[in-house]
Amino acid sequence: MAKQTGIIKLKGTIGGISFYKTSDGHLAREKGGVDKSRIANDPAFQRTRENGSEFGRAGKGGKVLRNSIRILLQNAKDKRVVSRLTTDLLKVVKTDTTNARGLRTIQDGVLGSLEGFEFNLNGKLGSTLFAPFSTSYDRVSGDISVDLAAFAPAIRIAAPSGTTHFKVVTGAAELDFENEVSSFENDETAILPYDSANTAAITLTATAPANSTLPVFIVLGIEFYQEVNGEMYSLKNGTYNALSIVKVDTV
Repeated sequence: MAKQTGIIKLKGTIGGISFYKTSDGHLAREKGGVDKSRIANDPAFQRTRENGSEFGRAGKGGKVLRNSIRILLQNAKDKRVVSRLTTDLLKVVKTDTTNARGLRTIQDGVLGSLEGFEFNLNGKLGSTLFAPFSTSYDRVSGDISVDLAAFAPAIRIAAPSGTTHFKVVTGAAELDFENEVSSFENDETAILPYDSANTAAITLTATAPANSTLPVFIVLGIEFYQEVNGEMYSLKNGTYNALSIVKVDTV
């Protein structure tokens, strides 16, 4: 692939060269490849079809997860979260030992490998929150809680420059990857001062459907604010907000 330079940036195809825009800038590449009908029918491309099927399944699964936590994700994500999540979900698909290649699924894979996934590499929860926390989930009742003992924010949170306040957020999503549907509930603290005084103990709660037979994901995050003349503003438009998958529970 080649990078376009100059004042005028092209989009489309000219003379067999495709011009397009990505997060890395305006690029160009030679148009080519195998005919679609051959890929779809030629036995020589069986592996290609299988790989494509599983990649598509990972992509759809990523959309289900992202859509389920959208209310939190819109405040804490990086530009490559879609591709990163798809890559990790494809790895999950490949751990499925139940179905044949090409038919492997997310729900039959090892979903626990997604624990620790960071939705925003500009502000990772793992390098932001140093206060111990615990999660609990009762699959029978559906009750979920995230607990943090009292802590001093200025010591236990590595906040970006300019932070005056913060809040802790959590959410729980029950995901049906096969039917591409989900349920979600979230909770959050009040906006708290970022200083050296201990907070009160924090307990955040959510509820998933009782007696669920589906995977349940718990996410935890921190959002940063700056107070200006008595008003709270999301610090740098949420660039350094953190959000991570802290627990995945399967049947």
